[in-house]
Amino acid sequence: DNVATQPRAIQDPATPYRNVRSALVGIYQKRGPLGLWHGTSAGVMKTVPKYCTAIYIKDFLEERLPRPEAPDGQEPPRHLVLGRSAVKSMVAGVAGAALTNPLDVIRNEMFKTDLSVGEVVTKLYREEGMGFCARGIQKNMVAVAVPIAITIFATDFLVRAQHVR
Repeated sequence: DNVATQPRAIQDPATPYRNVRSALVGIYQKRGPLGLWHGTSAGVMKTVPKYCTAIYIKDFLEERLPRPEAPDGQEPPRHLVLGRSAVKSMVAGVAGAALTNPLDVIRNEMFKTDLSVGEVVTKLYREEGMGFCARGIQKNMVAVAVPIAITIFATDFLVRAQHVR
């Protein structure tokens, strides 16, 4: 086979796997059925706090940000309502992504090394100290904060639309 014509993973161009199916078969053959679940614990450890943090921040800002004003009996101007929602959503997304970045680093390192959560944390701390907590945070702001912010903003919009009817 001509290597140049074979699809390869962006994360690891040297991967021997041509597609998802071949990767799953390879993992199963190498590590057995439990290998297919490797990294799930770190994935759950990062996802739950990420969304809990984001929702907490959104609710915190909901209570503290000034509400757009409107004349009696009228709805506030839509651009002010949407702007307030955008601020809440962006701050919540950034907070959720930043505070759980170390868990993303741990999960990614588990995939690269095939080590357990505890082994990865020990390795990272030994090699990088607490600096590992900020590793890749710039990419995480795009990969994680933006989807969280969009999710919260869209939810706010849909909930508001339901109540306006």
